[in-house]
Amino acid sequence: MQERADLAKICERVREKTDSYLRYNFSARLNDFLKAFFDLAQEYDSLDDFYRICVAVPLETMGLAGSLYLYDDETESLQLVCDSVHGVYSPYPPPPSDVVLQPEPYETRGCYLVPIYSKAPEHAINDTNKSREKQKAALPGEPGAMAGTDRIFGMFSVSPLAALSDKDKFFFVKYSNRIGYNLHNRLIALQNVNHLKFINTLVMDIEHNVIVPNMFFRHLFNQLRKKIAELGTLCDNFREAEASEKAGEDGGVYLGRCEELRTDLLSYHQELVKHHANISLFLESLFRREHFELGHLVLHPKRCFVEREIILPQLEHYSSRLRAANIIIERPDNMLEEEFQIPVDVGLLSQVYANLFSNAAKYTRKITTSDGKTRKAMAYGREVIDDFPKPGMQGVKFNVFTTGPHLDIEEGQRIFQEGIRGKDCTGIVGTGHGLSFIRHVVELHGGRVGHEPTPEGNNFYFILPVPPADYS
Repeated sequence: MQERADLAKICERVREKTDSYLRYNFSARLNDFLKAFFDLAQEYDSLDDFYRICVAVPLETMGLAGSLYLYDDETESLQLVCDSVHGVYSPYPPPPSDVVLQPEPYETRGCYLVPIYSKAPEHAINDTNKSREKQKAALPGEPGAMAGTDRIFGMFSVSPLAALSDKDKFFFVKYSNRIGYNLHNRLIALQNVNHLKFINTLVMDIEHNVIVPNMFFRHLFNQLRKKIAELGTLCDNFREAEASEKAGEDGGVYLGRCEELRTDLLSYHQELVKHHANISLFLESLFRREHFELGHLVLHPKRCFVEREIILPQLEHYSSRLRAANIIIERPDNMLEEEFQIPVDVGLLSQVYANLFSNAAKYTRKITTSDGKTRKAMAYGREVIDDFPKPGMQGVKFNVFTTGPHLDIEEGQRIFQEGIRGKDCTGIVGTGHGLSFIRHVVELHGGRVGHEPTPEGNNFYFILPVPPADYS
């Protein structure tokens, strides 16, 4: 049958594969080995189960021990992920000293180790073409390691070496290629899923931290329109008075009113400038290119004084809403004097405080103190704590306290989860995303969030690590 031109290249590869299988002449047992691997790889979805399959198939079909070593980009080292003795490890231990990344199979300590390629290199794909120049695999850390089709994910070890014939060794080279191909596709699929999850979360961040606060512009524009209308009416009145020769008599009244309008317009202009700067800061920190390229929030930390550069600007932004809710703002006496710089992402941490102050405006309640007085207040502060995040180190605990009924212990533990809102939220607009966003940003900084009841209300806090003195 004549093949269509559109199929020519694939048909050629089918013929090459058929010739290869004839030449390999794998036994029925080895063919069943591959069938079991492919069937199980389709049956199980999680990465951990795939790791288990990689070592379980040679164990059950051939009685051979297998170990799967994968390269970790963060630690820049090989790690033992799974073996036929222990299964999947957690955390992953380092490999023996003689297990290293190599572009070609090698033998050591009674084991046969084979590189796991993301995609088999060209000379391995078409091994019938002996004249084709062999390509050198790019090891992690070398140029082209991430971009090439023949990136090495790690090494697969099979033992005992004495039980392997030359044909078995050749088979495990092919088997490792199939591990790499499946692993590559799974990681790409997982990356795509994580990107979609991140984008969905980012959309909620933008809605919660940008779109909803941006409605404040409408309020300011309405106020401006009213003042402009008043100014127009004042001009009309002045012209009428001028026509009736009463302008001189009422000039002082008109001038006084003009000064009032000028003051109001300047105030609204300042509010617009501050609100625009705040929204711009939030947009810059949420729409960074790296977020979308990597599929997660990427920090841009710089050393800053947290109260001066983050807390006070956000407090000023929310002060009118806090005053409108009759909430007294209590500021620490010593925070500025004792403050020191720590490296944080100013845009993202500003949104942390924006969420905390927004919640304070909505949820702070009036209480009766022990001496019979009423109090409705929000307070903020910070304190240095020892042994965070580990013994011998220090952290800074940032607090935002509000008066009101206590959250119970279970509620306080769950409140930072996505979509969870407190019991005292009936009739109050909200999505349950704000505290979840806070937890995400703080944990990206290596910190921890929490809630604790206090005698007169609730304290929401987060702890950030203090960097070493030589941090730059």
